[in-house]
Amino acid sequence: MLTVTKDQLRKIQIIELEMLEEVDRICKKCNIRYNIIAGTLLGAVRHGGFIPWDDDADVAFLRPEYEKFRQACKTELDTTRFVFQDHRNTKGYRWGYGKLRRKNTLFLREHQEEMPYFQGIFIDIFPLDAVPDHYCLRTIKNFECFCVRKILWSKVGKKADKNPVKRKIFEILDKIPEEKIFAYYHQMIKRARNKKTKMVRILMFPTPNSEWGYLRYWYENSADMEFEGKVFQGIKDYDSYLSFKFGEYRKLPPLSMRKVHPVSQIRLTSKV
Repeated sequence: MLTVTKDQLRKIQIIELEMLEEVDRICKKCNIRYNIIAGTLLGAVRHGGFIPWDDDADVAFLRPEYEKFRQACKTELDTTRFVFQDHRNTKGYRWGYGKLRRKNTLFLREHQEEMPYFQGIFIDIFPLDAVPDHYCLRTIKNFECFCVRKILWSKVGKKADKNPVKRKIFEILDKIPEEKIFAYYHQMIKRARNKKTKMVRILMFPTPNSEWGYLRYWYENSADMEFEGKVFQGIKDYDSYLSFKFGEYRKLPPLSMRKVHPVSQIRLTSKV
């Protein structure tokens, strides 16, 4: 595993800032609502920009807005600098959400070196789908999401997991045809369509809280948020969202938790 230097990390953040600006530009032009979320929103509120040790950025859309953004990227994205990836346009892509990547860069996550697509520096582009408001039904939905996500992860998990039994299980799961997994995932999306539940979530990403979801209204009400001297759209009621997600979010975590993602290779680039 490579050790990312402080100078490299800052250059990665500046490249990700370019991508956030591109998302904002497209969304303003096409009247699409988005929000910076998770650690990116926390960074905006607590640090006025990136969390100093953070190496990624997160943007979220409610599903209809996500689909508008996908379509807008086909005509509006600056393809001299960026590429948008998801499983519908990128062969071998195993995630149930999108990534915007910077061309002429390389950011190889550990154990993902053999994934058959371009892996440049990226920001995550998350779709949010309806989940049941009833807690028991939402718990069942969480288990369904977990199972599908682990099947998608199996291509990596069969090499990356430290437990030899789990590696064997992932090896078996990896034999499930990719098209069948995504066909099932699309059925999950279809079942959630047009449901105006109070709760939403990223179906193919862990939801590490006992509620197994987030309040829809957080994503429906945005406000200008200053981030690295720029202005992006973020959750207006950031205090309740960040308290829900992180607890005492203004308190810095211990040094042992200030980690970057494990990577095996990095290549940076200057602006095109």
